[in-house]
Amino acid sequence: MTREGCYRVRGLTYTIRSAAMHDAKQLEKLRCRIDGETENLDREPGEDYIDEKGFQQIIAADTEHPRHLFIVAEVKGQLVGFARCEGTDLKRTCHKVDFGIGILRDYWGYRIGHQLLSHALAWSEKNHIKKVCLSVLEENKSAINLYKQHGFEVEGVLKADKLLSDGMFYSSLIMGRYNDV
Repeated sequence: MTREGCYRVRGLTYTIRSAAMHDAKQLEKLRCRIDGETENLDREPGEDYIDEKGFQQIIAADTEHPRHLFIVAEVKGQLVGFARCEGTDLKRTCHKVDFGIGILRDYWGYRIGHQLLSHALAWSEKNHIKKVCLSVLEENKSAINLYKQHGFEVEGVLKADKLLSDGMFYSSLIMGRYNDV
């Protein structure tokens, strides 16, 4: 669970809050739309599809698991972005979580990514998580800059990790941030 926050940037007011069961239908549509707007993510539109029931299951599991977080960005009752942290119960890796984020292209530039990431990092520190990990396409310079501003470091490179629509292979950066907890 995370604290709700309301923000106003360049005339846009939005809320960052924990995902709730009633968000499942919107999340189904939002994820498909985001996948079609950018090649920065792992999926093509419609791949690894999650329906409303699937999102209900994820929300329920994330709400119960102490090392899971699911937060959303909302504008006037419509979801425009989301972020998740997912950890495990394995003793050797329970100190860390994987972070992922998606925001509709129309809402880039309003610091929504910054706020989603800030909420996730505050949650991770509060829950004594030592490390937050993520993967980012090497061409996604704005995301890489955002992560570096929040203390992430490049820990490795996965060469020729993704094949994009231009027929070229691109590398992914593995980044991590250590919490002083």
